Amino acid sequence: MTAADLALLHGAAFTMPRPWTAAEFADLMASPLVFVLNAQGGFVMGRVVADEAELLTIAVAPDRQGRGIAWALMQRFLDELAHRNAAHVFLEVAQSNAPARALYRKAGFSDGGLRRGYYHDSTGHPFDAIVMTRRI
Repeated sequence: MTAADLALLHGAAFTMPRPWTAAEFADLMASPLVFVLNAQGGFVMGRVVADEAELLTIAVAPDRQGRGIAWALMQRFLDELAHRNAAHVFLEVAQSNAPARALYRKAGFSDGGLRRGYYHDSTGHPFDAIVMTRRI
């Protein structure tokens, strides 16, 4: 998938926090530390630095949600982290995003912290992010 493809899918899947632009995806993809795994109707993007990994984003098209795509992507993501010798992984997720938090818990992540005002909605109103972590 190209940066533009990722941005279109991300824009369909997210309104809050704001979806990422094609330029933002292109900048991330320019790094050799960043990788993208695709599935029909979805993708996951991560980064591994030394033995620490970050799940940058995971997105599934709204009309494909509820079909196990996010779970399959999560499994592939964790396999890729093991292949890249990551020891642990973290992510941030909107506190209000119950479906994503449930997916991450199912994948073995646990709450590791709170980032107050980390995200902002379209009006500029801040809302919190939960930091979740997992050993690989």
